[in-house]
Amino acid sequence: MKICTMIDEMRAASRALRSQRGRLGFVPTMGALHEGHLSLVRAAKASCDTVAASIFVNPKQFGPNEDFGTYPRAFEHDRALLQNEGVDLLFAPPVEEMYPPGAVTWVTVEELSDKLDGRSRPGHFRGVTTAVSKLFHIVEPDAAFFGQKDAAQVAILRRMVRDLNFPVEIVVCPIVREPDGLAMSSRNAYLDSQQRRRALVLHRALMKVKKLAEQGERNVTRLLAIAREELASEPLVRLDYLEIVDPDSLDAVEEISKRALLVVAAFVGTTRLIDNIVLP
Repeated sequence: MKICTMIDEMRAASRALRSQRGRLGFVPTMGALHEGHLSLVRAAKASCDTVAASIFVNPKQFGPNEDFGTYPRAFEHDRALLQNEGVDLLFAPPVEEMYPPGAVTWVTVEELSDKLDGRSRPGHFRGVTTAVSKLFHIVEPDAAFFGQKDAAQVAILRRMVRDLNFPVEIVVCPIVREPDGLAMSSRNAYLDSQQRRRALVLHRALMKVKKLAEQGERNVTRLLAIAREELASEPLVRLDYLEIVDPDSLDAVEEISKRALLVVAAFVGTTRLIDNIVLP
């Protein structure tokens, strides 16, 4: 596996891979890798001729009081995992390479970026779309792989790719969960054992709503009430948002007449977790 830290080096290496071996899949990450990330790598390998990944803890998507400074970083461990999965090319730039002094340009997907996590974390999605657009320009992948856990991010990146005519296919892969149902996340490492148990209420709430929807319940108000009741059973879990939304526009829906997403974000202690489930 070739490791690049500079933009020109990575661009040349990825172009060489594409010309020599064909379709290039790309898995952008912030490191602290877990099985969810590795599932994206495997999906990329299954449908592409060669695979690139990136590890970049993007400061532009963290707010001033968020966890950029303490976000888990384990480069050597991550490098070994990616190498074991057969990744061909790894881009791991320093912050100053991605954001040189004096950089003032942002990529913003208007309207969508102010919903869900964007409402709770102002500027977050502007940071995501700016970094991902830069990565797409540098790596020039044919397909990029993201997890369904970040459903709002997926909707925003799809709109960005469409609106800016990026020649990149956005591939969304299923959420990978722990055996007890907790969605895998790099931030799960922040949870102590008691918080880890309390965090399971998110999955329980999603499963209750899914079961009712599968049984034919279409009324959003009733479904959300069931979810809130379950979440309230863990008073130390503080709800950020709970909504049923259109997966493309991220607008709240009043009645489930087509595919919809139940999305939740909550604080367990000081750790903010997100999860979602597709409703039929």
